Amino acid sequence: MQNVENEAGQGVSHAVGDSKVPQKLQEHVPQSVEEKLPNQIHDTGNPATNQGSVSHATGNSKVPKGLQEAVPEKLEKALPDSIHDTSNKIL
Repeated sequence: MQNVENEAGQGVSHAVGDSKVPQKLQEHVPQSVEEKLPNQIHDTGNPATNQGSVSHATGNSKVPKGLQEAVPEKLEKALPDSIHDTSNKIL
């Protein structure tokens, strides 16, 4: 049975190259989410995501480094500092 893509781009992967994202996850997230990941993590051929990403953690983080670098800063800052510290606090 072949997967079918819905209007949000879910149901299929949009990778055109290598991906470190599990296949089932690729198929379940919207295309817009796939295209925001850096090409070195999940290659969709989107030229806007070719540049290297950075982590915005300023302290300890329980989030894997590759994921920190792949997600937008807004998402990193939405996590509690106890999980992914972006507080810029001086200890």
